[in-house]
Amino acid sequence: MNTMRLSTILLAAITALVAILLYSPLFVPIVSSFFVINHGQADWSTPTLSAYIALTENTDVLAALRATLIVGLCTVVLSVVCGTLLALYYHSHRAGGGALQFIVFLPFLMPPVISGLALLIFFREINFDRSLVTIVIGHTIFVLAIVYRTILTRLQSVSRTLVEASYDLGANGWQTFWRVILPNLSSAMAGGAILAFALSFDETMITILVTGTQSTLPVRLWAMMRLGFSPDINALVALVLLFTVLLCSLTVRFLIPKQVAGFHG
Repeated sequence: MNTMRLSTILLAAITALVAILLYSPLFVPIVSSFFVINHGQADWSTPTLSAYIALTENTDVLAALRATLIVGLCTVVLSVVCGTLLALYYHSHRAGGGALQFIVFLPFLMPPVISGLALLIFFREINFDRSLVTIVIGHTIFVLAIVYRTILTRLQSVSRTLVEASYDLGANGWQTFWRVILPNLSSAMAGGAILAFALSFDETMITILVTGTQSTLPVRLWAMMRLGFSPDINALVALVLLFTVLLCSLTVRFLIPKQVAGFHG
């Protein structure tokens, strides 16, 4: 009994240490965003929201953030629609299922720089100007595997008897999809959409290679690293971190089955 208690305490201590090492650096910009920084030194005597006010006036960063949100939302729509259609095709056991999965998963498994270079060469060969559209295409190809697999896993768990019962009651294929299959896939689609948006929001390497005159927020921050960050970037990091926590909470809400959540609760 004492050995089990000692091992539990030891595991808890190791877990706490790892958590501190991983997450403590994140609190530095958050805390710094509420104080004035002069020549790299923070004035801890007077809390202020000046960094957040300055952020609202930083047009370059706000433009990059706006472009990031546009790209993320477009990527979510395309990846969820394509992922759902591809999952339905594979689940119907039609020809080419193995090749389909290979094509879907290959861009995600390859290093992003390889995928980005392939897209860059492709766009150049067809004389397609790089813009937010090319970024959306690159991000969609990259995140499609996650969305597809999330939806396919849920689709494979749907009981076949539900579909058969729908047909027995006189519903056609479209009605069965709309009233039986789609409601069962909704949580998986929502979870896949959240994961797709998070991956798109963070993607840098592919974006650098396929971007045009408009840059996303990660690329903008990458460029600012050479000159140093202004204090309002600390405020941006704090807001992005808060947004990320909300995304993680929503992902857990949609991807963990209710029975499991209730058991642990």
